[in-house]
Amino acid sequence: VTTIIANYGYADGSGEYYITVDTDKCDGCGDCVKACASGILEVILDDYDEPKAVVKLQFATTLSDACPGYYRKCAGVEPNCHAACRAGAIRHSW
Repeated sequence: VTTIIANYGYADGSGEYYITVDTDKCDGCGDCVKACASGILEVILDDYDEPKAVVKLQFATTLSDACPGYYRKCAGVEPNCHAACRAGAIRHSW
């Protein structure tokens, strides 16, 4: 079984800013989309016509500005995308 991990984001002089979605775990329920106060997530159909959470394209190069980061600001605060994801498919690098 191959695990497919989708990485969204970038690294620059100030750090690494990646949101990772384990597409094998993601069932496309959309709970993370509702929980994200920054509005950076959406659910789309993947190449196999299955719903999956993704980072909206317009935020691909501005994640550090658009998202406060789970480990910096959102850990322990609900709602947040990590707590909302029952499957544990979402991770942040910051």
